[in-house]
Amino acid sequence: MKEQLTAIADKIKDLDPVAALRYFAEAYKGKIVFSTSFGWEDQVITHMIFANDIPIDVFTLETGRLFPETYYVWNRTLEIYKKPILAYHPQAELLQDMVNAKGPNSFYESVENRKQCCYIRKLEPLKRALGGNQLWVTGIRAEQSLNRHDMSNLEWDEQNQMVKFHPIFFWSLDEVKEFIKKNNIVYNTLHDKGFPSIGCAPCTRAVREGEDFRAGRWWWEDQSKKECGLHATT
Repeated sequence: MKEQLTAIADKIKDLDPVAALRYFAEAYKGKIVFSTSFGWEDQVITHMIFANDIPIDVFTLETGRLFPETYYVWNRTLEIYKKPILAYHPQAELLQDMVNAKGPNSFYESVENRKQCCYIRKLEPLKRALGGNQLWVTGIRAEQSLNRHDMSNLEWDEQNQMVKFHPIFFWSLDEVKEFIKKNNIVYNTLHDKGFPSIGCAPCTRAVREGEDFRAGRWWWEDQSKKECGLHATT
C-alpha cells in the first residue's frame, strides 16, 4: 500500500486542489466521498467540489447537538449550490438506550461516557457513510494540531481500510480565509467569535488567546490529544 500511495502522490504532486479532486473523482469513480462539518476548511472544499461540478458525494454527520449557526451554514450551502449534502444520523435505538440510561449530558461525567456518545453520534454513522467507498476526502490541515504534523495529504486509513486525501493539508489559516473571502463563501460565524474548531454545541467552546487550536473541544477533559476518533492515526 505504501508503494501505491507513493505512486498516486507522484501523480498529484503538481496539481492544485481542484485538479487533484478531479483526478481522484475519475480514478475512484462512484467510490469517493467528502465529509463536511461546515467549518472554514470544509466550506472551502465544498465550494471546490460543487462550483466545479466534480462528481464527489458530500455528506455530514447530523449528531443532533449542532450549533444553530452550523445549521444555518448547512441550509445556506444547499440554497447556494443547489446540490445535495447527505445527512447521516445516529441509530435511534442506540441513542435512545444511552440517553435513557445515562441522561442527555452523560459525556461530562467521564471520558468513557464521552467516547460512547462520540461513537453513537459520530463514529457509527461515519462507518455507514464511508461504507462501500474507497477514498475519503477531508478538510484536515497540518497546522490544526500537533499529531497532524506527522500526517501527509495522502494516507492509508487502516481503521476504515481506505485512502484519505486532504486537499488543503498544506494551507495556512490565512490562505483558507483569503479563499473564502475571494469566492464569497458562506461560513460559520462562530469562527469570528473564537471558535477555530466547531463540533457539537455542548462539547465546544471558544478558545482563549494563547490556547491550543483544539483547546475548545472537550475542555473539561485533561488530555493532551483531543480527538474523537474520526481521524484516528495508526
